[in-house]
Amino acid sequence: MYKKLKIVAAVTTLMMVFVQIGGALVTKTGSADGCGQSWPLCHGKLVPADWPIETIIELAHRGISGIAIILVGVLSYMVLKMIPHKRETKFLVVLSIGFILAQALIGAAAVMWGQNDFILAAHFGISLISFAAVLLLTLLIFEVDTKFEAEIMAFGSFLRYNTIFLTIYIYLVVYSGALVRHTESSLACLSWPHCQPGQFWAMDFYQWVQMGHRALAGIVVIWIFIIMLHAIRHYSRYKVIRNGWILAFVLVLLQATTGMLSVFTLVNIFIALLHALFITLLFGLLCYFIMLLSRTK
Repeated sequence: MYKKLKIVAAVTTLMMVFVQIGGALVTKTGSADGCGQSWPLCHGKLVPADWPIETIIELAHRGISGIAIILVGVLSYMVLKMIPHKRETKFLVVLSIGFILAQALIGAAAVMWGQNDFILAAHFGISLISFAAVLLLTLLIFEVDTKFEAEIMAFGSFLRYNTIFLTIYIYLVVYSGALVRHTESSLACLSWPHCQPGQFWAMDFYQWVQMGHRALAGIVVIWIFIIMLHAIRHYSRYKVIRNGWILAFVLVLLQATTGMLSVFTLVNIFIALLHALFITLLFGLLCYFIMLLSRTK
C-alpha cells in the first residue's frame, strides 16, 4: 500500500541527509564563498567561468538543497492527500516545509549579506528539524508506529521527561558544535580530552567554544547511558524502546569518537562528515521517541 508514496518518502529522507552532510562539507571546506555574494546565481552568472573546488561544493549544495525543497513539497502534498487521518501528519508537514524554507533563506542571506557566526550556527540546527520532520513522516508512511503497537505502550515519568529534556539539550549541543565550525575553533585545542599539553581548560574565546562543546557533549554521553540502562531494566517488553536506546547510545559513542578523531586528524573531512551524520541520525531517533511518547498517557 502507498508504494509511490513510500518511494518518494525514502528518497526525500535520503536527500535531507545529503543536505545535512553537504552543509557540513561547505563549512568544513570554507566553500560558503564559492560563488561570491551571488544567489541564486554564481559570481553573477548562471554558469560561472571558473570552477575551483569551493565553487563546485557550493553549487552542489545549492542544487541538492533545491531538489530537497521540491521533494519535501511533493511529499507534503502526497501525505496530505493519502494519510491525512494520521494525527501527526499536518504538524509534520508544516515543520518540514517551514524549516527547510527557513534554512534556504538563512543560507541565501549569508551569501548575499553575510551573517555573524552565532546566526550561521543556527543554520545546521534549523535543517536538522526539517530532516527530523521528514523522517517522522516517512516512518508514518511505512507504518512503523503500528508495527510496534505504539498506542498500547506505557511510559513512566522518568523516561518521558528525560527523553524530552535530552532532545532539547542535544539541540543546544548541536548549536555549540556548529559554533565550533563557524568560529573556526575546531583546532583551538589540539589535545583530547584536555585542551593542550600542560593546559587542561580553555584560555581564550576559541578554546572556550571548543572546550564548552566537549563538556556539553560529554554530558550527553553520560545522560544517554543512564537512560539506556533504565530502558533495558524497565522496558525490556518494548523492543522498540529497549533496542532504540541501545542504538542511541551506539550513535552517541560514534559521535563522540568522531569528535575526538577530528582533533587527532586535524579535522579530516571524512571524519567531520561522519560527525555530522551521526548527530543527524541520533536527533531523528530521539524525535521518534517523542512521537511515541505523544501517543501515550
